[in-house]
Amino acid sequence: MSKKHLLHIFIIAVLVVSCGRKTFDTTDQLWEYIKDPDNNYLQEKNIRGVDYKLLYKPHDLLVNQALGEERSDSLIKKYKDKYKDHLYFTLSMSKSGHELLSHLARDRNQFGAMVNQLAFGMNEKVHMYTPKKDTLPMTDFIYPRMYGMSGTTSILFVYPKRVEDLKEDYLNFTINDLGFHTGEVKFKVPMEVITDEVGLSLATDDLSR
Repeated sequence: MSKKHLLHIFIIAVLVVSCGRKTFDTTDQLWEYIKDPDNNYLQEKNIRGVDYKLLYKPHDLLVNQALGEERSDSLIKKYKDKYKDHLYFTLSMSKSGHELLSHLARDRNQFGAMVNQLAFGMNEKVHMYTPKKDTLPMTDFIYPRMYGMSGTTSILFVYPKRVEDLKEDYLNFTINDLGFHTGEVKFKVPMEVITDEVGLSLATDDLSR
């Protein structure tokens, strides 16, 4: 085999590896990467004193959490199949370093209305749609009540991963005014973080989070 032929093979191999998705050995490494706003997984805005953080959550983080300490090829495949057809976003909101509910504690009616909104009505307040205005139906959302133990109000939103949407350059994620006079808050999620999302070496992960 000629040196020229070997060089061609080497170049092709390098290109194949470089085109593969970025994979991390530990969750700490993956979290460090996606929490860097320069990598586009995390976006932040401050509107009228309210801090908004939108994070696209790679599937392997969910798979890793579901696996716990038990690891096997069959379990990894099981959970990858479970999560692969949806998109997962964490929306975190705070004001003055505290969760939103802490600012309504003195008004029982407003406090109760906000709890109800966060727990049962966020499908009416949060929307995702393509540049062509095609709406992605929300599959589910999960609001874990923290009872003042957290500095943020965090909600996990789940949307279907549709092939036709992956052809777009980005997706719009909007939050209606939740009573803090912010108006509509809008994020643009670059499609490459979804189509080329980072991964985790699940079989060798050290389980640190």
